[in-house]
Amino acid sequence: MSKSNVRYRLSRVHGGWVRPFAKNLMKRVAASSVLSVLAALTLESARAVAQEQARTQSVEIFGGEQFGDNLTDAPVSGRTPRLNDNAVVGARYNYNFTDMWGIQLSSGYSWSRAARVASGKDDLGLTTIDLDAVWNITPQYPVVAYVVLGAGYAWANLDTPITGEINGRSVVLTGSNGFTANAGIGAKYYVNNNLYVDVLGRYRYLNGLVSNSNQHLNTAETTLGIGWRF
Repeated sequence: MSKSNVRYRLSRVHGGWVRPFAKNLMKRVAASSVLSVLAALTLESARAVAQEQARTQSVEIFGGEQFGDNLTDAPVSGRTPRLNDNAVVGARYNYNFTDMWGIQLSSGYSWSRAARVASGKDDLGLTTIDLDAVWNITPQYPVVAYVVLGAGYAWANLDTPITGEINGRSVVLTGSNGFTANAGIGAKYYVNNNLYVDVLGRYRYLNGLVSNSNQHLNTAETTLGIGWRF
């Protein structure tokens, strides 16, 4: 067999498996590259959708539980009136200056009661308005942990005055307004780019809710909210 025939046959054998193999390899590489790019874009899109973003606003409504404390610093006719635990509802407005820092304006209302009073239980509607600084601890993740800290004002509407004696002195206590401060920690879960669920636990200080009393209240709130970012 001539050398030329050998070379020809070798080239045919060699080309018969090299070219399909090379072609198949190129297809696999191309497909892998496309999948890698698509995966990267999907992950980046999901990350961008979930994170807190600068210069965005959101509004939300919430409901939860408000925990009470003593209303007076001394017993009234042998019993110390107390702000009962009760439901709280409200709304919040948020604005992000950056992805990590923002402010929150919120207002809440609780249909509470004054317990341990001569009349049994008196309705005590409590309204609060707060302006808080917000620190988003994990703005780049789907679950955004955050901290709030701020102050505001509270209004107590006591349906029936609390009457009795404090240290042998007759008193008539009515609802009072005063300063409030709060600090809390929460978490937001973004269902999609705009809709989120918000869970928040908040400590609340109240300067006083009834007249002629030096009692300062240390209370707490736990709430679940639904918000919309725009």
